[in-house]
Amino acid sequence: MPGLFLEQFHEGQTFEHPVRRTVTETDNVLFSTLTMNPQPLHLDAEFAATTEFGRPLVNSLFTLGLLIGLSVADTTLGTTIANLGMKTVEFPKPVFQGDTIRARSIVRSVRRSRSRPDAGVVEFEHQAINQRGETVALCLRAALMRATPAPSPAGSSAAGGKD
Repeated sequence: MPGLFLEQFHEGQTFEHPVRRTVTETDNVLFSTLTMNPQPLHLDAEFAATTEFGRPLVNSLFTLGLLIGLSVADTTLGTTIANLGMKTVEFPKPVFQGDTIRARSIVRSVRRSRSRPDAGVVEFEHQAINQRGETVALCLRAALMRATPAPSPAGSSAAGGKD
C-alpha cells in the first residue's frame, strides 16, 4: 500500500503532492448536475458573464473533493479507516475552467486512538494552489488511520497449518 501508517506521520510533515489536475468545463457541469446544484454561477455562461467574475465559477465542493483526492496517493491510500470530519474549509480565490490545481498537505497533529489500539487520528491541513501560485482552497481534515500491523508470530503460516 502506498499510504502511510499512523506511526509514519509527524507534526509539521509536509507533502507537496506531485499529481496536478486541470479543471474542465465538463468537470464543473457534471459535478454540479450530479449533485443537484442548479446554481447559474456554475452552469450558465451568459448569467456568469454578468457577475463580477465574468465567467462560470467551478463548484467549490468539486474543488474541495479534488483537493482531498490529490492528497490520497501520498498519504492515506489503503491505510485510512475513515474520514472523521473537516473543518475550517475556505475558498480564498475562485477556481475557473482551465485552472490547474496542485495540492500540499501539512500534518497538524497525530495521536493514538484511546478506544482503538490499532488506529489513531491524523489531522491534515490540505491546501489547493492554482497555476498562478494562489491558494484557492484549504481545509483541516481529521482521518482515522491504521497503525502499523503487528508482525506475525514467528513460525506460523498464513494457512495456520504446518509447513
